[in-house]
Amino acid sequence: MFGGLEKPLVMGILNVTPDSFSDGGQFLAVDDAVQQVERMLAAGADIIDIGGESTRPGAVSVSAEEQIQRIVPVIQAIRQRGIAVLISVDTTLSGVAQAALLAGANIINDVSAGDDDVSILSLAAQMQVPIILMHRQGSPQTMQDNPHYDNVVQEVVDSLKAKIDAALAVGIKPDNIIIDPGIGFGKRKQDNLDLLARLDSLVVLGFPVLLGTSRKRFMGSICNVSEPYELVTATAVTTALGVMAGVKIFRVHDVKENKQAVDVAWAIKRSGLTL
Repeated sequence: MFGGLEKPLVMGILNVTPDSFSDGGQFLAVDDAVQQVERMLAAGADIIDIGGESTRPGAVSVSAEEQIQRIVPVIQAIRQRGIAVLISVDTTLSGVAQAALLAGANIINDVSAGDDDVSILSLAAQMQVPIILMHRQGSPQTMQDNPHYDNVVQEVVDSLKAKIDAALAVGIKPDNIIIDPGIGFGKRKQDNLDLLARLDSLVVLGFPVLLGTSRKRFMGSICNVSEPYELVTATAVTTALGVMAGVKIFRVHDVKENKQAVDVAWAIKRSGLTL
């Protein structure tokens, strides 16, 4: 599905959770969630990423049953309205992923890359769907408790290589693998900056790279703001830089602004290639 991807895509975030760090509680009702999907599509979203469990630092785990109750009715409502957008399900549990795929989702987005439930890899292989493999140090409950790296770029690259090998070993096709450095997931501010400065180290692995910096706290410390919604411009800056580095998917809350960043950066990059 993404093997021949050229122009980068924008993935709009839809959290049907009460406790996500930026938009928790806003889209719990199915109608509210579908209206938000329609707004994101109008703003230029290519993919909608639906999650029923917060993965913010300190978040409490949510059972598969509860995640399914939150996610599946939204997917069903989207499809019943004839909306044909690509949908990814943001979960680390195979049972949730399977229920979402059967309801009409197309992609699995696993922030644990199989660590929480290794059978999610086999599910992706069996159903022949793309899976996003993200690097994460620790769990949401522990990942920001003094994370440490000697060389964060190399360690993230090596970890993702191992995850790719595990995915290939169970039969996931190379064209169905997407990788994500996991900005903010068990990383210090400097770790995030180092990864953003060396996105090319991930791109050269040959798999589409997804970048998720949207409204994240490390940028707030740089910009001297405390509210996530104040980091829309900061996020768009990282999106533009990501386009230039070769990133192919951007997972964001603010679709319109980041779609503009993608469009302008892509036009500049394309112009540079023709000189």
